[in-house]
Amino acid sequence: MPLAIVASAITIINLPFGYWRAQTKRFSAVWFLAVHLPIPLIVIVRTLGDIGWHLQTFPLLAGAYLLGQYLGDRLYQRYGGKRQ
Repeated sequence: MPLAIVASAITIINLPFGYWRAQTKRFSAVWFLAVHLPIPLIVIVRTLGDIGWHLQTFPLLAGAYLLGQYLGDRLYQRYGGKRQ
């Protein structure tokens, strides 16, 4: 599977977690879960996408992770309410 598709999937996976994170108190246990629970899903996507664990893939996929978290936060701010 191409790297761009895997990066897109990672961004989409992180949208609801970013939305959830925006509703929680920063650095609380729930905030920690909202940030870290998608990681096993990302490992599964990487494995199913057969892109390997090459060092050059990490910046793009880390950026996709952060983008999904950020966009989920922005969606919450726009449609869900105020940030904690």
